[in-house]
Amino acid sequence: MQNNKYNYDVIYIGSGHAAFDGAKKLCKKGFKIAFVEADAVGGTCPNWGCNAKITLDLPITLAKKQHRMNSIVEGDTKVNWHANMQNKHAGIDNIKINREATMKSLGMDVIHGFAKFTDAHTLEINGEHVTSDKIVIATGLTPHKVNVENTELSHDSKDFLNLDEMPKSMAIVGTGYIAMEFATMANEAGADVTMLMHSDKALRGFYQPYVEKVINEMKESGIHFIQNADIHAFNRDGDNYVVNYGDKQELNVEWILDASGRVPMVHNMGLEEIGVKYDDKKGVIVNDYLQTSVNNIYASGDVAATGQPNLTPTATFESQYLNHLFAGETDKAIDFPAIPSVVFTSPRISQMGVSVAEAEKSDEYTIEKHDMAGTWFRQATKAKIAENAYVFDKEHRLVGFTEISDDADNTIDTLVPAVNMHMNEEEIERNVHLFPSIGHEAWKNL
Repeated sequence: MQNNKYNYDVIYIGSGHAAFDGAKKLCKKGFKIAFVEADAVGGTCPNWGCNAKITLDLPITLAKKQHRMNSIVEGDTKVNWHANMQNKHAGIDNIKINREATMKSLGMDVIHGFAKFTDAHTLEINGEHVTSDKIVIATGLTPHKVNVENTELSHDSKDFLNLDEMPKSMAIVGTGYIAMEFATMANEAGADVTMLMHSDKALRGFYQPYVEKVINEMKESGIHFIQNADIHAFNRDGDNYVVNYGDKQELNVEWILDASGRVPMVHNMGLEEIGVKYDDKKGVIVNDYLQTSVNNIYASGDVAATGQPNLTPTATFESQYLNHLFAGETDKAIDFPAIPSVVFTSPRISQMGVSVAEAEKSDEYTIEKHDMAGTWFRQATKAKIAENAYVFDKEHRLVGFTEISDDADNTIDTLVPAVNMHMNEEEIERNVHLFPSIGHEAWKNL
């Protein structure tokens, strides 16, 4: 599809998974495509999100596994953070270059700059005007700054993922998944970490009995938690920083990480002027077709207020849906599958589908819980904590799952087909898994 009225058939504002994954297929179908990118090509996930985080976490995981097996694997494993960061740069820094080269090789244009709407079909970029039949807002989220005095003295997740030397002490504002994951890394790399909690709960979206177990493990590792911290200000103290909180209390640290959350990138884009509705916290308001209040403008990924988990797989699924919608291959509303999410702490927590908390409130579901720490495979790996909960519907089909363990990410990944394909007993029996394996252990409880 190519038109003569506009410069492009589809322009994506952003170049992450919410755009690229579906756009490359549209391009192969003959659509004229462009991306507008104000930062690094590829977006959050590869540059300062999933890829970067997991690269840094792998040595942390290895060190913790050695600690568990220190009666078998002798020695004292220590994480060299500087070398860890250099390894991250080696694996991550070229992604944006390679991604842009791929886009151009497929015939898609990449425009570097900040996009602002002048009308429903026109964007102003670097003083130039570019038009498109359809426009997809895929700008994602950006780190939130806690509203306290001298908030500029704190650092955000991007800064942490480029931290060349680990500070001796660190204050982390927040207890969401970014805060908890980075605390785990910093602690294992030798920092004295203090978590400043907004309330008395952490990881609110996850099964709280499991969250409490993670917190206890973090405390045993030396991480401090201050509940209901009530932060007032950040201040300098020579080369260090002071967090003023509570009733005239102070915390002196070398580094402050503000991990108080992430907010949609919706401002200064001219959305108000053209009538695109958005919520400052939830993002761009969309219908079941990812269509905004302006019918030729869509939103995809973390910036879209779909109520789905803000994860790379969600963004990819949405971009693929728009590919089919724009190509005329579907006229149906988007139908989200259960999407797994994981907190990469130690141990990890994973969850998918109907939550335990939701299931406990309804007689439509049954919950089966298992303590897996005593099973053969977990004993072989010296697992200290391994528990999970299966949520079944009235036909005893798996509709939800959560686990706490060092292998929770692998466990939940193997169970995705059981949930999303609504497998019955016969279909489950026909899935024969490698033995011994985490997958075998997960499926034998269905």
